[in-house]
Amino acid sequence: MNESIKEIAERLRGLREILEFSVEEMAEATDVSPEQYAAYESGEQDFSVTFLGKCAAKFKVDIVELLSGSDPKLKSYSVVRKGQGLSVSRRENFQYQHLAYKFSGKLADPYLVDAPYIESQQDAPIAMSQHEGQEFDYILSGTLKVIVNGKEKILNEGDAIYYDSSKPHGMIAVSKEGCRFLAYLVK
Repeated sequence: MNESIKEIAERLRGLREILEFSVEEMAEATDVSPEQYAAYESGEQDFSVTFLGKCAAKFKVDIVELLSGSDPKLKSYSVVRKGQGLSVSRRENFQYQHLAYKFSGKLADPYLVDAPYIESQQDAPIAMSQHEGQEFDYILSGTLKVIVNGKEKILNEGDAIYYDSSKPHGMIAVSKEGCRFLAYLVK
């Protein structure tokens, strides 16, 4: 079992028990079955950022607490140097760096995302997710195929999309070099 997954799973279970939520309550809050939630909490399955965001909302904690085990402290400003974002390996093969993980009371979660080109995904259905709030994605390099609520868009460097993230959405890199983009998840 990946050590990072195990640590996050332990934090999920610990918070759920401290706050006295049942597995069923957490499953409902995260839109998964109780069996699926139990698999996440036992560390048997990797987490999506969407799932962790829903857990953080139910627990009333910052998602960074679930990811790192520490509570953000900075309130005036936070600087994250190049390559020093909180690394999150979530959503199949996507690499996320949280760019404001030190700031307390965030209204949004900004990520630098690297999406690799995966040949087998090009003709397969795109995995969809949904979470409360809104999302803004700005393409820094490469090309990204995005589907939001059944509508497909191809985004290139310099393009941006803003959408209601409670609608089904998913994305894949379609350029051979992959795609790098900024993603802002607004609460």
